[in-house]
Amino acid sequence: MNQSEEVRAVWSIKRRKTVCPAALLMCLLLWWGFCPEAADAEDPPGGGVRRSILQGAWYPADPGVLSRLIHSSLSDATPPEVKGRIRGLVVPHAGYQYSGPVAAHAYRLIQGRTVERVVLVGPSHRMRFDGISVSRHDAYETPLGRVPVDRSLADRLIGFDPEIRFVPDAHAVEHSLEIQLPFLQTVLKDVSIVPVIMGRQDPAACSLLAEALVRIVGDDRATLIVASTDLSHFHDDTTARALDRVFTRHVKDFDPEGLSLALAAGQCEACGGGAVVTVLTAFEKLGAGRCVILEYATSGDVTGDRKRVVGYLSAAILE
Repeated sequence: MNQSEEVRAVWSIKRRKTVCPAALLMCLLLWWGFCPEAADAEDPPGGGVRRSILQGAWYPADPGVLSRLIHSSLSDATPPEVKGRIRGLVVPHAGYQYSGPVAAHAYRLIQGRTVERVVLVGPSHRMRFDGISVSRHDAYETPLGRVPVDRSLADRLIGFDPEIRFVPDAHAVEHSLEIQLPFLQTVLKDVSIVPVIMGRQDPAACSLLAEALVRIVGDDRATLIVASTDLSHFHDDTTARALDRVFTRHVKDFDPEGLSLALAAGQCEACGGGAVVTVLTAFEKLGAGRCVILEYATSGDVTGDRKRVVGYLSAAILE
């Protein structure tokens, strides 16, 4: 079996499933929603390596298979040509067999660009906590190796406000940021990360984190900010697409306030809606004023099951 046949085999095995995997249930319908677990213990100083919790399930554990799968996805992606400096991305965070092709449109756009660090902003799916958690691990590990955490930038964000701290257990169980790493390891060289998990995604939390990003990251040309979210969950395909059009329109219009109101009113859904509102708000303050929608799909496009789908979007935020 040659490389292209191996990659197709991996995808075909996944596509034989007719329903979304149970792991996708981790993305909640409520944009401010939490699971019942809670954590509010005193935060330790950090350090150590955060091991992969997704390999062998959400993406292949074998580094060769994983690398070929990502390269195949990037090769198949056809993002529109964009003009202007890319400041940030919006990407999905389901298993690669479902949202990988959509995410690949965003990551192909930054392939080979000069980016030294990536601030990853996502929701907390499995751990309830107040405020915002910034990782103080030394590195995150995937089958493709370790990605160092920019501890200096992380500590500056943590020092911005008492609501921003390090909650280790939240990072230990969260998938929305780790799922981005093999793509980043493939398209960027020697990149570091700053993983940020939002325990709450209400307007106050979004405003606080946006202001921290503006003050601490600012107009750093070497830093990319990525918002991680899936869209509507477990509606029929027609309903999902109608909800997701509302979300996509506000992103395309660069309208974080309108998006926040639409999410609160139930006019659209996104488990990481607050992450997107936060990143758009920060870049609005920094002078970026344009978003390009790169790709949209639902899980039904992969499984063929149109009765219960999840929506996926990728977009680029431009200067």
